[in-house]
Amino acid sequence: MKSSKGDLIFTICNYTFLTFVFVITLYPFLNVLAISLNDATDTVRGGITIFPREFTLDNYITIFEYDNLITGFVNSTLRTVIGTILGVISSAMVAFTLSRADFKGRKFVSTTLVLTLYFSGGLIPGYMLMRDLHLVGTFWVYILPGMVNAFNIIIVRSFMDGLPYALQESAKMDGANDFSIFWRIILPLCTPVLATIALFIAVGQWNSWFDTYLYNGSNPSLTTLQYELMKILQNTSISSTDPNAYRGTEGIEAAKNVSPESIKMAISVVTIIPILIVYPFLQRFFVQGMTLGAVKS
Repeated sequence: MKSSKGDLIFTICNYTFLTFVFVITLYPFLNVLAISLNDATDTVRGGITIFPREFTLDNYITIFEYDNLITGFVNSTLRTVIGTILGVISSAMVAFTLSRADFKGRKFVSTTLVLTLYFSGGLIPGYMLMRDLHLVGTFWVYILPGMVNAFNIIIVRSFMDGLPYALQESAKMDGANDFSIFWRIILPLCTPVLATIALFIAVGQWNSWFDTYLYNGSNPSLTTLQYELMKILQNTSISSTDPNAYRGTEGIEAAKNVSPESIKMAISVVTIIPILIVYPFLQRFFVQGMTLGAVKS
């Protein structure tokens, strides 16, 4: 069928608008990548767009010369994998319990969880709690405090509330217990929303550094990648004002061919690459989880 003149104009305007949105969305990422691959001395001049003027890998070489970076990468990977798996399982279990109409304390527990989104104990009470639980100075301080997240539980429970309760009733009639219903029926149906919160948890675990600073800042064997990169950026900024300054986790002398701006952009690229690798595989589930969880039949 031949398109009318109005349809043709609409199509052109639509594609033009989408192209514009695509360009302004992609440009900041390309600009960060270009600066990270550009010579630091030349970067100070400004004017870098989406292509480096003087290509160099010195910024990345400088980052990976620091001690404890490999240890930090291993710890960040472990906390991301373990924290995501345990966080998804625990959130799903709590959400399944709260979605059950026969759970007597459903309203009280749900209200308590919602209150934690508005109020918290604060930094000092939180540290005292971790200390009294003997988690300070251990790897599990990265995992246990975030296993049960109220926001993730609410998302999963909203999704489960949209599932037909008749599925559970029919499974009970066939002799299935609560664990079998949860593991064999509910979890497979909740794949989209579980992938959604898995992405939330993984990004949070991968990007976290403040808990390392609070609980394991003096323990090099429990350092994380983000914490080490934060120290590199901080010490690079100091060295830019003091030519005789030393930076790095073990006192590496300040390189003269890097700048805080170039190091900052290189660090941004290093930290975002793992998320960019994982996100395409979860994108389909992410969209489904965010939309279906809000729809009730």
